Amino acid sequence: MKLLRFGPPGQEKPGLLDAEGRIRDLSGVVPELAGEVLSPAGLERLAALDPSSLPVVEGHPRLGPPVAGMRNFVCIGLNYADHAAETGAAIPKEPIVFLKSLGALQGPNDDVEIAPDSVKTDWEVELAVIIGTRAKRVSEADAMSHVAGYAVCNDVSEREWQAERGGTWDKGKGHDTFGPLGPWLVTKDEVPDPQDLAMFCEVDGHRFQDGSTRTMIFGVEKLVSYVSHFITLHPGDVISTGTPPGVGLGQKPPVYLKAGQTMRLGIQGLGEQTQKTVAGH
Repeated sequence: MKLLRFGPPGQEKPGLLDAEGRIRDLSGVVPELAGEVLSPAGLERLAALDPSSLPVVEGHPRLGPPVAGMRNFVCIGLNYADHAAETGAAIPKEPIVFLKSLGALQGPNDDVEIAPDSVKTDWEVELAVIIGTRAKRVSEADAMSHVAGYAVCNDVSEREWQAERGGTWDKGKGHDTFGPLGPWLVTKDEVPDPQDLAMFCEVDGHRFQDGSTRTMIFGVEKLVSYVSHFITLHPGDVISTGTPPGVGLGQKPPVYLKAGQTMRLGIQGLGEQTQKTVAGH
């Protein structure tokens, strides 16, 4: 099942994608894709619906983030062995955890702002794990029972702010528009092995990232369990699990984004995003 939210920012309605690729309006069934709706029981109720009984949404509405009510936008750094190698970093002994500001969250195809003082804005295609039920200090064996599904995330990053301005990585990760999520939440039953998904990112048609979740250092079960020992996870929370090689920082010489470009990125079975870069203020 592919669940989504459509409409103007702040006015999104819940929907699902039917087998023909049409958006069906779920707002008469559930008020939002949040809370208990994301639990196993909530998802079972949605899966039992006949999509043809739901109103078709005409045209091509804007898509928002596929879940509402997020409390924690958690990211994992240097979680692909080949990405760590391209940055010259050692393989982490434990997951590197940082938080992305909720203010960065946006729809999958919304414009990405290049801040006026940014010189090193970069792209990162990532597998996002979406939490369905509260997870606190859960075991790896139990971790997947707390997962609602998966989505594509672009962990847009300003490398100078991240690495050259002192302190933590968060400064380079939390700018407005730096967290495109979607196009939809794909429920975990449609993703039999999250550790075997092809993924890519292109800028102006040039493919920079062409990787696979196979090279993740810490897998989904480990990450959900690990993070839950430090941060209680709630329905709608996201763990963005790291990026494969091919980021701008890793190019020789490095390549960074500027206003007027187009990013296209996607993950096998989870859909694609397209963002234009615009001058921020």
